[in-house]
Amino acid sequence: MTPELEDRLPCVNYSGTSLKAPHLPAEAAPPPGEALVRAHRWQGFSCESRVIRASAPRFPPVLIIGGAFQRKESWGRCEEVFLGSMDVFTVDPPGWGAADLLPETYGVDFLADAVWHMLDEWDAGQVNVLAGSYGSAIAYEIARRYPDRVGRMVLVGTMTAIPHHAQAAMRRTLEHLTAGDMETYAHATVDLLMTPERLADIPNGARIRRLLLRRITNLSEAETHQMRTNTLRLLTHQALDTSQPPRAPVLTVAGEYDSFTTPELCRQMAAACADSWHAEVRDADHMVILERTAEVADLITRFLAGEPLHELPYCRSVERVSPGVSG
Repeated sequence: MTPELEDRLPCVNYSGTSLKAPHLPAEAAPPPGEALVRAHRWQGFSCESRVIRASAPRFPPVLIIGGAFQRKESWGRCEEVFLGSMDVFTVDPPGWGAADLLPETYGVDFLADAVWHMLDEWDAGQVNVLAGSYGSAIAYEIARRYPDRVGRMVLVGTMTAIPHHAQAAMRRTLEHLTAGDMETYAHATVDLLMTPERLADIPNGARIRRLLLRRITNLSEAETHQMRTNTLRLLTHQALDTSQPPRAPVLTVAGEYDSFTTPELCRQMAAACADSWHAEVRDADHMVILERTAEVADLITRFLAGEPLHELPYCRSVERVSPGVSG
């Protein structure tokens, strides 16, 4: 979705945390605000990462993992806000964007290791993590597998398992996609992601719906294959392993009208984590990042900075769900 280093570069220090730029000649180092894209390979599959340095970072870098239709370049105004205080990593793991197609037999454990391999090739230290929708399962697994490398984590539009009604709706979208009926596929997919009866209550809801319909209807052949395999992956690996939850502080975020990853499903994800909060954003559904971009970016920045989340006017509620080890 769009609004649209072989010599070591200096480290940027954030209260004991460092982001080391990758190996490029010093003259090739991008200035703050300019994107640098790097190609990687993981277990035979190509993938890509993108880094933009902040001019005056105050917090650890943020790793952003997008949803089904998001590429590493898709974070627009959110990214602009984050660059005011932190470096930004975005990624196309296998199965996303410019990366190779990934068969649906590979699960989130493979994708989590692929993303972390990319960070290791950048020689990154500890990071915070932000993920939306589809990407939230990967982020959750990263925080489980690499607990000492994740500072804080925000999961937007998330759930621990796909409920039966959503599974059925996703299978119907696959039928339209397999038949090549892209217009019907687009409408069925957008109806799943946006709540039609609440469209008038959502700022720019009608415009965002039109943009999504146009974007999905005009998917390229490669993107169509990606969507099919990624949807099958969700249906094949339906539930996350919550037996050993991540230790990092977690904030889950839901739009109050989200009928796909409902506020209650998002809260269940928070409850599955050891140290968590849950926020419900007013006048938004599953596409909350597009619908309330400035507000969501502010909420995320506050949480990553460890600031209070009380009485935010754009949140219907913010709740401490799991108290952490200190109680």
